[in-house]
Amino acid sequence: MYRNECEVGNSIKAFLASAANSSKLKREDIHFTSKLASNTNYKSARRSISQSVKESGLGFIDLFLLHSPYGGKQMRLESWKAVEDAIEAGEVKTGGVSNFGVKHLEELFASKPRIRPAVNQVEVHPFNTRAEITSFSQEHDIVVEAYAPLARALRMKHPKITSLSQKYSCTPAQLMIRWSLQHGFVPLPKSVTKSRIIANGEVEAFEIGDQDMKEMDGLDEYLVTDWDPVNTD
Repeated sequence: MYRNECEVGNSIKAFLASAANSSKLKREDIHFTSKLASNTNYKSARRSISQSVKESGLGFIDLFLLHSPYGGKQMRLESWKAVEDAIEAGEVKTGGVSNFGVKHLEELFASKPRIRPAVNQVEVHPFNTRAEITSFSQEHDIVVEAYAPLARALRMKHPKITSLSQKYSCTPAQLMIRWSLQHGFVPLPKSVTKSRIIANGEVEAFEIGDQDMKEMDGLDEYLVTDWDPVNTD
């Protein structure tokens, strides 16, 4: 379990039943993601997934991820089998992984899974482009979900970011989100400020030029803002 399924599920249900839901959204309109916090044996992983669904109270989980490649080959493969079975049982709609490096994806493919991961959620931003992982994922039809796409605001005042933000009349956050989108990623920006949440979604009015995209790619310094399991055995 990810230990927040109940709270998230209750919040979703409360919103759907509230006057704030002016668009009359239904459960099927909400995309709910959860994770297996730690890879383990098949039986424990399968039980944990079912418990996550139950705790959420939402009937099913739209996207379920293995949180990391930690635990070793056997635990990774057994945990993925549990995800496959949860999908076939209707508890999970789509399965994916998080923080998987190329070697972990290759390992999974070599096991000839019944279902391949649809998503690889990994830290990606202009200061940590992870070109090898993102290219490999996309070449194998795996969507790259970019977490920490704003580099946790550690480089918002970088000269290149500020100058390009001025050029495109946008915020540094909007620039970095747009960079991610133009690479075909699904960025997952976070904020607790309503105005910033709204602004982070308003990135369709401009497009970063090819040369500027290359210059932003060149900012890569392998900046890790949280953890970095992508090379674990």
